[in-house]
Amino acid sequence: MKNFIFDVDGTLLDTEAMYMKALDKVLRQHDIKHPYDELTKTFGITSLDALKQLKVPASLIQVILNEWAETIPEFQSMVHVYDGVETMLKKLDQHPGTQQAIMTSKQTYEFKRDVTPLGLDQYFSQFVFFEDAKRGKPAPDPILVAMDRLKADPASTVYIGDTTYDLQAAHAAGVKFGLVAWGNSHLTEKVAADYTFKAPADILTLVR
Repeated sequence: MKNFIFDVDGTLLDTEAMYMKALDKVLRQHDIKHPYDELTKTFGITSLDALKQLKVPASLIQVILNEWAETIPEFQSMVHVYDGVETMLKKLDQHPGTQQAIMTSKQTYEFKRDVTPLGLDQYFSQFVFFEDAKRGKPAPDPILVAMDRLKADPASTVYIGDTTYDLQAAHAAGVKFGLVAWGNSHLTEKVAADYTFKAPADILTLVR
């Protein structure tokens, strides 16, 4: 593989608790209660799609979106880079002929809030955020945008993520999917993943 496109949440960073605890707090303020594991099933898709999946009344969606965004910073101290991720990214970046891109459901301001302060930007040449595609995951659109910006051949491209939505988006875009098995991944088996990585260093075995 020569082109490595990465998801962020649950793949490079452990952000699940930050997002889900903030969402749980806001929903409860509106007397909407879901088991925590039901909330985590929405992790990896856009905030709007998450609220729709949780059947939040249409009249409350924008209000809750705004309150959710305002509440997330209260839990930001819980975010961290997974062990081994930065070392892996650095080695990929140093390998001749490889390209790295970010493709995430995060909005630009969220990325700058959560990722930029951790110094991971330096390992990527392209970034695709929520605003850059008409449809988010599991549609292939944002991966296709990333590939276009990288001028990447699908045959030598892999998308690396941690959710079923990531898998569906990768295969819809015609590229291989690599499942990370660390962190909070809710995919406990390979499913239709082309590769499964037990640790970040395993990703380096794809370099050619």
